[in-house]
Amino acid sequence: MATDASAPEPADSSAGAGAPENGDKKSRAGRNLPAAIGVGVSLGVSIILILLFAPKIWYGVVAVAFAIATWEVAKRLRDGGYQVAFWPLLIGGQAIIWSGWPWGQTGVLTAFAGTVLVVMVWMLLAQGISRAPEHYLPNLAASVFVLSWLPLLASFGAHMVVQDHGAARVATLMVVVVCSDVGGYAAGVLFGKHPMAPAISPKKSWEGLVGSLVVGTTGAVLCGIFLLDAHWWVGAILGPVLVVCATLGDLVESQVKRDLGIKDMGTLLPGHGGIMDRLDSLLPSAFIVWAVLTALL
Repeated sequence: MATDASAPEPADSSAGAGAPENGDKKSRAGRNLPAAIGVGVSLGVSIILILLFAPKIWYGVVAVAFAIATWEVAKRLRDGGYQVAFWPLLIGGQAIIWSGWPWGQTGVLTAFAGTVLVVMVWMLLAQGISRAPEHYLPNLAASVFVLSWLPLLASFGAHMVVQDHGAARVATLMVVVVCSDVGGYAAGVLFGKHPMAPAISPKKSWEGLVGSLVVGTTGAVLCGIFLLDAHWWVGAILGPVLVVCATLGDLVESQVKRDLGIKDMGTLLPGHGGIMDRLDSLLPSAFIVWAVLTALL
């Protein structure tokens, strides 16, 4: 198994301490900043148009994005020495996401549990009945991790669109995550001197986290008032919790990439890496927004 602790540090999307890299197009976060901004704006405009004019299409967008992300992560894990159950993950992941539309979280849980059982048997028989599976437990654990990390968490972000004010809930998720990223990037570049978790992600700073908290919470309060028609304190609760979870989501993916010795999960999005590299903070955030807004609205 690939567990190289000295693997090269992947560049994070949020800012922190660190020297500029060579090349005038690279930001302090190690990205091609013009390309990253262009891709980010294009994705943001596309999502806004979908939520305004055809919100139910959001389910399809989530399903396609996480099919690609599952392929990216499975490929990287295979390259790192793990044999994951790709087809059960891909098909079961789609079942987990889509089952939330007619059956809510009961459908999601049922599809998740069923897929885990399929993965267990798939990995058991992957080498035939005449040979014992090799590294069964680590490979099974990696497969279930992917299933939990990607489609299970994504299902909450998809399901919000069919709730009351569903488009506004999804928009709140997107706006607050973007505000968190922008606040963290700006504060990290301007003031970042104290690394938050240097053993996991040296580019993240405590100053960046403060910036994320300030801008992210401001965005959450404004979304609560103007998009959700809720009390200001709903956003005041949502903002800090979401920012902390989004930051932890970034750190989780950073450690996964560090273990695998890679910088990005893919290369599909210029300046951003792969699809999964844009979803790391959104995944835990989707669950937090769903949970907080379901409880408070």
